[in-house]
Amino acid sequence: MWWNGKFWGELKQKQANLNTNVFISGLRGSSFAFLVNDLFQNTSSNFFIVCNDKEKAAYILNDLQALLPEKHIHYFPESYKVPYKEEKTSNASVQERAETLSQLSKENYSGIVVTYAAALAEKVASKTSLSKNTLVIKKGDKLSIDFIQEFLLSYDFELCDFVAEPGQYAIRGGIVDVYSFAHELPYRIELFGNDVDAIKTFDPATQLSNHNYDFVTIIPDIQSNQVIEVRQSIFDYISEDTFMCFDDVLFSKDTIDKLYEKTEKAFSNLSGTVEHLPPHELYITGDEFISFIKPFHLIEYGVNKHIASQEVAFNQSNQPQFNKNFDMLINDLKANKAKGYKNYLTTDNTKQAERLHTIFNDLLSKEHRTADGLIEHVNINIHEGFIDHDLKVACYTDHQIFERYHRFHLKETKYKTAESLTLKEILSLNPGDFVTHIDHGIGRFGGLVKINANGKEQEAVKLVYKDNDFLYVSIHSLHRISKYTGKEGNVPRIDKIGSTTWSTLKQKTKKNVKEVAYDLIKLYAKRKAQPGHRYPLDNYLQHELEASFIYEDTPDQIKVTAEVKRDMEKPHPMDRLVCGDVGFGKTEIAIRAAFKAVCDSKQVAILVPTTILAYQHYKTFKERLKDLPCNISYINRFRSAKEVKEIIAQTTEGKIDILIGTHKIVGKDIKFKDLGLLIIDEEQKFGVGIKDKLKTFKTTVDTLTLTATPIPRTLQFSLMGARDLSVISTPPANRYPVQTELISFSEEAIRDAISYELSRGGQVYFVHNKVQSIQEVAGIIQRLVPEARVAVGHGQMDGDKLEDVMLSFIEGEFDILVATTIIESGLDISNANTIIINDSQNFGLSDLHQMRGRVGRSNKKAFCYLLTPPFVSLTTEARKRLTAIVEFSDLGSGFQIAMRDLDIRGAGNLLGGEQSGFINDMGFDTYMKILNEAIEELKQEDWYKEVVNEGEGASADKSVFSRQFVKDTVVDTDLQLLIPDTYVSNLTERLLLYRELDNISKEDDLALFQSKLRDRFGPLPIEVSELINVVRMRWAAMKLGFEKITLKNNKMISYFLSKQDSDYYNSPMFKAVLSYAQKTPKQTALKEQNSKLWLTIENIKSVDEAIVVFEKIDSMIVKPAEI
Repeated sequence: MWWNGKFWGELKQKQANLNTNVFISGLRGSSFAFLVNDLFQNTSSNFFIVCNDKEKAAYILNDLQALLPEKHIHYFPESYKVPYKEEKTSNASVQERAETLSQLSKENYSGIVVTYAAALAEKVASKTSLSKNTLVIKKGDKLSIDFIQEFLLSYDFELCDFVAEPGQYAIRGGIVDVYSFAHELPYRIELFGNDVDAIKTFDPATQLSNHNYDFVTIIPDIQSNQVIEVRQSIFDYISEDTFMCFDDVLFSKDTIDKLYEKTEKAFSNLSGTVEHLPPHELYITGDEFISFIKPFHLIEYGVNKHIASQEVAFNQSNQPQFNKNFDMLINDLKANKAKGYKNYLTTDNTKQAERLHTIFNDLLSKEHRTADGLIEHVNINIHEGFIDHDLKVACYTDHQIFERYHRFHLKETKYKTAESLTLKEILSLNPGDFVTHIDHGIGRFGGLVKINANGKEQEAVKLVYKDNDFLYVSIHSLHRISKYTGKEGNVPRIDKIGSTTWSTLKQKTKKNVKEVAYDLIKLYAKRKAQPGHRYPLDNYLQHELEASFIYEDTPDQIKVTAEVKRDMEKPHPMDRLVCGDVGFGKTEIAIRAAFKAVCDSKQVAILVPTTILAYQHYKTFKERLKDLPCNISYINRFRSAKEVKEIIAQTTEGKIDILIGTHKIVGKDIKFKDLGLLIIDEEQKFGVGIKDKLKTFKTTVDTLTLTATPIPRTLQFSLMGARDLSVISTPPANRYPVQTELISFSEEAIRDAISYELSRGGQVYFVHNKVQSIQEVAGIIQRLVPEARVAVGHGQMDGDKLEDVMLSFIEGEFDILVATTIIESGLDISNANTIIINDSQNFGLSDLHQMRGRVGRSNKKAFCYLLTPPFVSLTTEARKRLTAIVEFSDLGSGFQIAMRDLDIRGAGNLLGGEQSGFINDMGFDTYMKILNEAIEELKQEDWYKEVVNEGEGASADKSVFSRQFVKDTVVDTDLQLLIPDTYVSNLTERLLLYRELDNISKEDDLALFQSKLRDRFGPLPIEVSELINVVRMRWAAMKLGFEKITLKNNKMISYFLSKQDSDYYNSPMFKAVLSYAQKTPKQTALKEQNSKLWLTIENIKSVDEAIVVFEKIDSMIVKPAEI
């Protein structure tokens, strides 16, 4: 790369003597990282970089990771332990500290450690106690499982079924999973007898292994008192030839002193009988710090010189600010080139580089030249650009050109594991849960039980129905049952086996679904036939807007933006619905679509449900489009009559390009000169009246609808023919999960939470949903935090007053907003990063999720405190809800759970209100299955094929289930087919595996399932291989048209389709079965009784033999000649 050796050469030229303490001045932007990169490669020394704070450390860390292989770079964070409080550690930090210490303690260590002052203050385990407490296991070692278990138990490792976080281990047969504190992923050690056969790391979320290793180092929690007999400072780990680099030595000393004082204070306030170590054994003092760094070579690179004896001055300047003015940027690049400077653009986002290149070429086209030779793209991501006048290099970053916020990436966002496991728990079945069987209705889940079939052991699921009737469901039919999910708190009616109530309900639901789908599909087809406006392809202004987006586009955002544009470029009107969670970037997609319309001289109307949202959208659009030729205005009830009149006039004349407003903008007063696009935000909040009005409005205008209520995936596929749907389900990169805590109402906790947020310059939401007592609550808060500016907002306030309060809060004039749930609908303030919700037990999951989505919209760590009365007094429902919201603190995973009740509402919304009654009667998942069946039946009808063009409507699903007469085959067998307890001992996990296996519909997925089992639990026992083959047998039977297969007493009976007038009996499949029966008369018999037809085949002792027979029949099918 161009920079390699350049800075080293410059240092030599300036005659820097690195054997003394050096002060390097004049460094700008990210050039320090380039300098360290050169020094590291040319001096063969190690580097220890101490920044002033975590943020600076994170940026330098990321810069170095961009320049050097990651194995050389280590990060040493603080453990976030509050002195003398046990629980406040972030596991990710403890782990990263251990990992770095483990690396530093190696004799041949070569690398760079990045840290910051606060992280140095805490003492660590001494080198001897670290090596004494480390277990190294190598491939080929002789080890017994008992020895490993003894070691782990002696260091408080916790035995569990599945390893999810550091300090846990699991044993399954000859496999030991262990999560060491010194590696970011857990290890899987496979033993063959007493020999270590393989060592792998695995992903705790999927439990699947990914890399092989020759040896593994297991380190216990090095912060725990049990491991540490003697504590030292981290400087004892650092070799003497290491270069110590400081941002500011005195600042570091002050920080360490302050932490020490804080610890002393906490120590003096301790009470109780537990013995604690005194502060001097846990932390170092500022003076000790100064004495520790004396033996090392120091490099000071900040603004102030404190210790260094020699100064080396670099001649650099910062990347200029261009305020997104590209002409100015191009002139600057030309000027640099004329002076003999080389221009470089750094970004690791190739799409962004292409956009910039397009903009440059567009602007240079009038000079009949291109950007080639003017600027060169370098594929690295650094924090800040710089110009080095001696090296004649200008290095510019894309995010500074576009004034985009540049995020740093630290490892702590990787720990999603515990969540994925809890997710599993919530979706898994527990005894007593309500379940729905598609043929028998709603019952209670009675657990997984062992049953005896002709002397062979099998497992089945027990369901309990009305009057204590039992139904045993074979593990081959688990896809026919699903967990009941209705509206929260709604207890379903349990069905009686054999009664007609359930089948009547099923038929009724199907009929209804068909009617709704019929209308939707007809309406859609009508729109498709309408002529609309065809927009041209993107121009350079559009590229400029998209490149200046301050965050990175998520893959989903890129996909949805492309879909929306593709629709706009088609000749018929667009009607697309975009679903995405709170804060997933729907508004940005709307801005891009709106600007595309404006570029083609069309007007855009944006319809929003609330006044505040109108103003917020106005601000957002104005901010994003401020440097582009676009006129934006808004109307809501706070605009005076005179202003409204003026805006209406300008809209009619076509002077306003984008008009944002509440339902007024679709009223009869407003006439657009040339409306090209209608954007509807938060569609779920509008009433039926407005929706009907919109239907007439929408027939020829492109429409883009945004909603935060997710439409269930399954529904999406079934209604593919009815509406264009886009789903954004990936959360924005590096948004911190909101730290959610459940606390009993206490003034002290509230004061601490608010004071912390205000101390870092942020704002706080306090949600109290009772208008009558909201003023008293505001008074309490004012008393607790007298210096704070408190505002109150609720829906019963006068409109003007409420807007004033909200706007003042948005503008930062208040620190705390005490409000009702009015904040749920879309206030977007990146400076508010703490939300306190009073009486949180009274809210539903989705409300809590929506409200929590109001914070954590920037790079700062956000907090959500749920205040409740004492936990004992809560209902079990409320307790479940609150624990779920605490566990799913991450964006995206909350999407899957907190949205269960929204799923139900969403389905009701999409299909019309009357549907939600059916959903509650049968449970959401079963409703979806029935809906899919109904849609499948519809697709067979002639009108459907006419209305929906097969090219667009035809599903691309190539699974076994498409194009066949039998949609499901029931398997009944007396073979011993099960997952033995000795193979998978955890009952819940066994049930999950049975359900997963039973729902597989493609051969690739089945092979993947097999390899997953082998990876997690070891070689497959014979009965498990047979069990997996049952699925293949079922597919083969379905293809041949068998509704039921009985495999008992070495005999297989296959029952044909019961519908006698089916086309099946004229199909090549049926003919193949007949010709097989004719060819094997000794083994095969075809029988009919009571209008039922079946095929009996003798001497079938296993599932494999059954599959062989089916394959023979399949090979006899005469395929119609290729058309």
